Amino acid sequence: MTAVAAGKQTESRTASTTTGPSRTWEVTTTARSRSDRQEPRSGELKSVGTALDVLECFSVDGELGVSDIARRLDIAKSTAHRLLTTMASRRIVEQNPHTGRYRLGIHLFELGHLAQARFDLRQVAMPTMLELSRQTGYVVNLSVPDGADVVYIERLEIGAGAKLLAKSGRRLPSHVTSSGKVMAAYNPDAARARTEAGFPPRVSHTIRSRTEWEATLDEVRRLGYAHADHESYEGISTVAVPLLDLQQHAYAALSLLGPNERLAPQVPTLARLLHTAAQRISRSLGR
Repeated sequence: MTAVAAGKQTESRTASTTTGPSRTWEVTTTARSRSDRQEPRSGELKSVGTALDVLECFSVDGELGVSDIARRLDIAKSTAHRLLTTMASRRIVEQNPHTGRYRLGIHLFELGHLAQARFDLRQVAMPTMLELSRQTGYVVNLSVPDGADVVYIERLEIGAGAKLLAKSGRRLPSHVTSSGKVMAAYNPDAARARTEAGFPPRVSHTIRSRTEWEATLDEVRRLGYAHADHESYEGISTVAVPLLDLQQHAYAALSLLGPNERLAPQVPTLARLLHTAAQRISRSLGR
């Protein structure tokens, strides 16, 4: 039995202890922010860092109250209130007039779209992603590594699987996604960052140990693609390939997502389509 297969058996036995994706990711995000505050980076303004920590809290929940922010960041309620009031004055957050709770504001939405529009990778990849969507009928994702996580910079939520992503975020731990695994297999920095961050459980088949992580990356390098079943969300399968530069270093990943019962049997065929698409994108970027 391979290390990967053995790990899957272990996962099925421990799945009942998983508290669910939202709770697990909330815990890991908060822990990271707290660590950053205890050891400020050189030249970092503490007030700015705390304001950014406030924004991190909204990566999990749509709306939060002053007490919620204060508790999660371990700061005084008066400090949380001042931060939120200042951010609201710049439309970075806004207060729901019906509940009194805060949510991300319209100006942050505007800034996000400006950043997205200026991202060359996204612009170059879009025609190829649209073609993949038409060919396969699956959700198409373009992602980049960010420390121990994966950030989805573009997502075509068309066809099978789109409804499954109604409440999903654009950032996930790399060990629960095919995109994260395939980038880590060809990007030592991404692999090391996730190893150092650990492997918190998410759903039934999430990787839970360094041994399983390393065995999985070996398998990905052997196949040239990564496949994930029931690892980020129950009932979802994904397949991903890396976008490689001239040094064969992964700088992004292209993936397809859909219902497990439909996508899983098609993985080898879909991987070949993704490889052709990824090579086209890299050539267009001159990488």
